[in-house]
Parts: sequence; C-alpha cells; structure tokens
Amino acid sequence: MAPDIGAAEIDERGIARPGSGRASIGRGDGAAEAEGGTGPCSPPAWTRRRRLRGVVTAALRPFVPRGLLARALLIVLVPLVVTQGIALQLFYGTHLDVISRRLAGGVAGDIGMVTEVLSRQPDQEEWGWIFREAAWRLDLSLAYEAGATLGPPASRPASLPLLPLEEDLDQAIRERVRLPFDTDWQSDPRSVIIRIGMPDGVLSVEAPRKRLFSGTLYLFVIWLVGASLLLFGVAALFMKNQVRALRRLAAAAEAFGKGRETGPIKPEGASEVRQAGAAFNGMRANIRRFVTQRTELLAGISHDLRTPLTRLRLGLAMLPRGAEEDAAAMTQDVEEMERMIASYLAFARGEVLEAPESTDLVALVRDMVSRLPAEGSQVVVHEVPPSLTLPVRADALRRCLGNLLDNALRHAGLVAVSVRPTPGWAEVLVDDNGPGIPAPAREGAFKPFASFSAGGTGLGLAIARDIARAHGGEIALEESPMGGLRAVVRLPM
Repeated sequence: MAPDIGAAEIDERGIARPGSGRASIGRGDGAAEAEGGTGPCSPPAWTRRRRLRGVVTAALRPFVPRGLLARALLIVLVPLVVTQGIALQLFYGTHLDVISRRLAGGVAGDIGMVTEVLSRQPDQEEWGWIFREAAWRLDLSLAYEAGATLGPPASRPASLPLLPLEEDLDQAIRERVRLPFDTDWQSDPRSVIIRIGMPDGVLSVEAPRKRLFSGTLYLFVIWLVGASLLLFGVAALFMKNQVRALRRLAAAAEAFGKGRETGPIKPEGASEVRQAGAAFNGMRANIRRFVTQRTELLAGISHDLRTPLTRLRLGLAMLPRGAEEDAAAMTQDVEEMERMIASYLAFARGEVLEAPESTDLVALVRDMVSRLPAEGSQVVVHEVPPSLTLPVRADALRRCLGNLLDNALRHAGLVAVSVRPTPGWAEVLVDDNGPGIPAPAREGAFKPFASFSAGGTGLGLAIARDIARAHGGEIALEESPMGGLRAVVRLPM
C-alpha cells in the first residue's frame, strides 16, 4: 500500500515535493527536532557541552602530571585511595562505632550498678565487700572520698588517636549513671579514672582501658595501609620498567634523528613496547640500507658523469693552435658543468655517513674564516665563547657553514660570524650587509635550484639546511642588524 504523503504536492514533472503539510517523508522526530534547533543534539547544546568540557579540562590540567609514569601511578593510586577511604569510612560508621558504644555502655552500666548499690546501703562500713566484689567481678578499682566535691571539668585531649572513646564514655555515663562526673585520661596510661559526684562524697572508679577499646582497629589500619603501600610499590616497580623501555626507545629515536649511531635497541617491556622496539630497529635498518644504496648509486653516477667531462677536457687540450679562444670558452663551460655536477651530487647525497664526534664549534668557525681569501669581502668573527664542544660531523658542518659564507660573500662586502650558546642549543650566526632577501621569499630560498644570483645553482642553502637537519637542528633566515641577511644555524648540544 502506498504511503500517505499528506499535503505533499505533485509538480508539473510528476515528482512529489513537500508542501505545507504535516510531515515530510523519510524524516523522524529526531531529525525534525535537530533541524528546528530544539532537540537534545542541537548546536547550542553541543556548544554548551564543549564549553563545559573545556572548562573542566583547563581546571584539571594543572593537577594532572605530564609524564607517563606519573599518570600511570595516578591511575593506580586514585582508585586505591578511594577504595581504602570507603573501607575506613564503613569501618568507622559501623564496626568501630558499634563496638565503642557497646564497650563504653558496659563500663558505664557497671559503674551505674555500683553507685545504685552504694546509694541503697547507707552503712559505709559495709561498702568494703562491694568494693572487693567490683574489683574481682567487674575489674573496677573503687575508692570513696567522704565530704569531697567535684571541681569544674577541665579540657582534656583525647588519649588515643582515631578512637571516639571519650565522647562515647561520657554519653554512656550520662545515660546510665545520671550523676555529676569527671573523667581523667592522663594520669594513668593503662586506665581511666572516673570520679562520680555522690550526695555526701566523691566515688573514684579506675577502669582499665582495655575494657573501652578493641585493638582490631589498629590491626585493620596497619593492614590496610601496609597492603596499599605494598600494592602501590609493586605497581610502581612494574610501571617504571615499562616506562624505562619507552624512554630508551624515545632516546634511541631522538639520537637516530640527530644522526648519531647508537646501534639497535634491545626490545623489552610489554609486548606492545617490544613490538614498537622491533619496528624501530626494522625502520632504522631500512633507512641505513637505503642511505648505503643511494650513496653507492651516487658514486656510480659521479663516475659516469665525470668520465665524458674528462674526455671533453682532454679533447679541448688537444685542439690545434689557433682555436685557443673557442677552447677557452668551452673549457669554462666544462668547468661550470663540473661544479654543477658536484653541487647536484652533494645535494642528492643528503645525510653523510660520517660519524659524529665531539668538536669545538668555536675553533671550527675560526678555522673556516681563516681559510677564506683575504681579498674582496671582509669576514670577521666576534661574540664567541672561549669554547663550545658538541657532537657534530665536522666535514658536513664545514660544508654547511661554507655554503652560508659563500652566499654572504657573493652578495655583501662585510660578513660577521658569531657563536652563542642557548639552553639546549648552540647557534652560529652569519650576518652580512648585503641587499638581503624579502621576508616572504626567505622560505623559498631553501628550495632546490632557487637562485637569487646569476651563475648560481640554487643548492647552497638547500644543502646547508639538509646538513643542519641531519644533525637534528635547523636553519632560519632573519633580518640582520647590519642591514642585510642573517642566517641562524641551530644545533642541539
């Protein structure tokens, strides 16, 4: 049976289109509410929930540790503390409260019975047997002071922590004795002295403390705290071992990213951590194999390209006399081709297989500047510390700084080189007074074959950045205080 489309209308092409009727086909109540903006998932509701979630997250962020070990221990510790707190609360609310009230009520009842018997026996000479019977049967030591009176009650601290003894005993004496009284918890550490005000004197009652509390509370608290500390220590030990494996994996990945040879790591820890370690070792081996294959391929390409150039140079040398002008032009072209090929191979070589060694960066910079030709531009070294040692590939870093100095000397008449240490980094600054590079075009200067001068290959900055990143650092171009361009080489220490 065809569905009823209500007030839907049929247009001139025979297609049903919804009119102003009751409902549209294919929509439920939820969709209608969402479309109208009044349903539970309307955009305002989502916005409020997201805003509330952001407020809660921002409020809790200062109290949440950032390390994995601390967070894992917090995940273990919070449920443990909550569980123990609930157990203690239930113990206090039921067992301890009931036991304390019953024990206090028993002592108060015995005292009330004694006072009642004494009040019904007017002959005080007959009280001796009552005192003896109370000491033997009730474990209460009694003494009577005729004509004495109770003084004002003094404030007294609780004798035992964690136990509501005084409050329960006072309440029980009020209910069962109904006479003025005073309690002394400090005179004797093994008993409680209770003084009852009677019509013609004061009755002193010495009750042993063992009748007022149960030692199971301390055993329960010791067991609870001890078990919690033991479980927390075991959890911390296991989590520390897991986090140690992750830290070693992170340190190996960081060292590999900086080009330092550390060897394969030993997979340890949980199965997932072992799998990550094995995957890292496989990735490291694949990258090393790729670099080795690329280097061997580039060595073959270098040989194949330089062989025809050598033949051309030999042919030019054997040209007959009278063709020196043409030979000179062709020789210049061959030399330019050799420089371009060397630049291309240096750029394609990427990460060099040179092992990092501890090198004095200041001495390396001074040595490079001293080897530059003196004529033409002027290069000065200033603002350098006495020494700054860090693990680098000296030859690769010389090529990086050499490219920056060549670019600066090509465009400026004065170049200044400085070295400065920063927290965790060492920076080499190359400033010049040349025309510089506009800020929007500085990032594009690092692209291969992007040259801003005639006769350049456009690979100097690209090779320099590639070497800096192979060390785990970076190169940035900024505006120089000398009016030209500043190249900043950042290397990790």
